[in-house]
Amino acid sequence: MRSSPFIAFVAQWQDLENALTSSRTQKAPVVIDSALDPSEPNYSTSKPTLFRERHGWCPYSERAWLALEATNVDYDTIRIDNTGPGRRPSYFGGQTPQMRWPDGRVQGESMDLVQEVDSRFSGALYPDSIKNDVINKGRAFASTFPSKSRPSSRAAFLFDWSGEPLWKSEFESVLSKTDELLASSDGPFFCGDAFTAADIAWAPFLERYSAQLPCLHEGLTPRDAAKYPHLNDWYTAMETQVPAYACRVRGNPSSWRKVLTMAGYGNAGVPPAVVDRMADLGIEESRPQTEEERARDQALWDDYRSTRPHLAKSPSAEAGRVLLGNREAIVTDTLKRADSLEDSGLPLDEEGLDGAMRALTAMLIYGDQDGHYDELEAASKEAQDVNGVFAMASFLDQRMCVPRDMGAMSADAIKRLSVL
Repeated sequence: MRSSPFIAFVAQWQDLENALTSSRTQKAPVVIDSALDPSEPNYSTSKPTLFRERHGWCPYSERAWLALEATNVDYDTIRIDNTGPGRRPSYFGGQTPQMRWPDGRVQGESMDLVQEVDSRFSGALYPDSIKNDVINKGRAFASTFPSKSRPSSRAAFLFDWSGEPLWKSEFESVLSKTDELLASSDGPFFCGDAFTAADIAWAPFLERYSAQLPCLHEGLTPRDAAKYPHLNDWYTAMETQVPAYACRVRGNPSSWRKVLTMAGYGNAGVPPAVVDRMADLGIEESRPQTEEERARDQALWDDYRSTRPHLAKSPSAEAGRVLLGNREAIVTDTLKRADSLEDSGLPLDEEGLDGAMRALTAMLIYGDQDGHYDELEAASKEAQDVNGVFAMASFLDQRMCVPRDMGAMSADAIKRLSVL
């Protein structure tokens, strides 16, 4: 935490809103959280509506979501609480994901949805020249991942029926087989140099393994380039060559580790040694970006945003946009937890919290002097001396669920401020 004189922050929410809206030319897509609004929506007759799990935990929902995002489809979203404690709306039955097509037909099963999205809108996920290879590589997932693990949306393929983690050797077998399958490809992806539906089939589960396995067993690292070179290359390719995945759909390691602490839904809680490993892993993720990393992420963001002009101009500014839109709910949530936050450094009154929120939002929108939103430069510098601004970043970093609340790149911008 910085030590500096506290000041009254002068930039108002309207100033921040004006900076963002001056660059936006399109309304954001419809996203409804049915746990908060259970009334039946007016469905679009011109675009599909995706029903996906509310928090972003469900890997099967992620498959359908990634297919829509990667093929740049215009769609609406209804988030469904499959795991509680929120309410499921009366108009929805079954499991997620589901898709309601513009003609009113409803379809389920994740890879069936991926194939239907590709058939209707793209053709790039199942290229004709390698279609059989894509299908076979996608199906290989089922025979590779542990068959005796307990089903769980929060912790898929991690725990046995007693709630204890699977043996380290079982995970190592999965990683070795996956690496071998990727080695048979001519490129970093499962079917060569191009991202396909095969990668969509595997991505949600490998993504979670990358963050969660190092917590469960010492020395178990899916991204070990020496042990699993092809798998490590796949992770890198997904995060640097697939803008929709890198910018929005991918969760961050912190969020995947958090779910391991939630007893139930397939696990029995977390041993102390796992908690210690979680803390160690979080330190690396909080470090400042290098210029090369920042330029890489901005290039991916520019590509992703090119067809989504409702977004802010940078990942950091997008985090600010999300905070701006949810500021009242965040202040209310913080005040509810005031008793447990007395030593957090947060101002625990509504006016003080509002000031810290405005300051943090200004810093995020202005970002890292990247040429965007230069009108907020002075406000961003002033914001650094506002009481509780970095404590607010730390609180949000702990409370956020990614990708529910925002994409991993944007969440990382808050994480980097949380340790200042």
